[in-house]
Amino acid sequence: MQERVRIQDIAEELGVSTATVSNVIHGKTKKVSKETIKRVQELLEKRAYIPSMAGILLAQNDSRVIGVIVNDHVKYEGAVLEDAFLCSALNALLHEIEKSGFFMMMKKTAQWNEIIRFASMWNMEGLVLIGFCQEDYRQLRENMHIPFVVYDGYFEEDSRICNLFVDNHGGGLQMGEYLYQMGHRKVLCIADNHICMDQERMEGCREGMKKGKTDFMKIPCIQEERMRFYEKHIHEIQREYTAVFAVSDEYAIEFMHFLQKKKINVPEDLSVAGFDDIPLCKKVCPELTTIGQDTRERAQKALSALKKIKNKEPVEPLQILKTKLMVRDSVKRIEIEPFENGTVE
Repeated sequence: MQERVRIQDIAEELGVSTATVSNVIHGKTKKVSKETIKRVQELLEKRAYIPSMAGILLAQNDSRVIGVIVNDHVKYEGAVLEDAFLCSALNALLHEIEKSGFFMMMKKTAQWNEIIRFASMWNMEGLVLIGFCQEDYRQLRENMHIPFVVYDGYFEEDSRICNLFVDNHGGGLQMGEYLYQMGHRKVLCIADNHICMDQERMEGCREGMKKGKTDFMKIPCIQEERMRFYEKHIHEIQREYTAVFAVSDEYAIEFMHFLQKKKINVPEDLSVAGFDDIPLCKKVCPELTTIGQDTRERAQKALSALKKIKNKEPVEPLQILKTKLMVRDSVKRIEIEPFENGTVE
């Protein structure tokens, strides 16, 4: 067994005192230069230093720690934990992890290799990963022995990786069918990309709209740029469409707020719908029509899969969770105009 790294080892390698290293570890850095803090922190991470109070226990026994790692994507603009969908997911995961007798430790990062160092440092028993890309998951599978499941990610099915995948196409299909049923024949889908799960949600909506018109408009990732984008295109949107389907509730609610500031009423002037059913959907006015997914069920499946992987039991690599249309007040019924032959669609 590899010997546990000591404060003295770190100090000697850097040529600083053990007191300096100890102060950095415990956050007492008023009298330590920024350069020294950075050097100490980098070496602590590189050498997988484990704090002495927990080190012996972590090294000799099961840690009972489950790590939850969130991709700190640029679209969150440095505020990833303010995203309502992620907050809802973390709340459900915390409940299930604690109920199972484990502790949850969370980290945000945009680099897959940081996940390995973080998990190894704390001798974690498993990981739940949120929002990374296919190549990240494959790199982790090749370079890390710690079990992990993908809570929210998109990639081709891989028998070595357990992916808890919401039925994006089916959810979009339900929304498209509902909008068509409500008389909408011109619907605009908005997203910050046209790939992966967003593409499936929009394609499902298009299929559900049958003979209706469904277009896609790519919106910027950065909020300030989105607002300028909406300002530029709002007259076109109002002129061409009767409803907007956003691929996430965050975007749907943000767009509703923009419309309200422009004195455009929802749903009287323009209907709006989203996807995810975050708690905020029922706290806005009008309440948001959306596609719901069961975050509690998803968290339960994540913990169940981790336990099976650890016990070397077979696990279904792709687990698709059902979605449900949540009808509220943000979509209005459109009266269908007669065709030229006098019939009604």
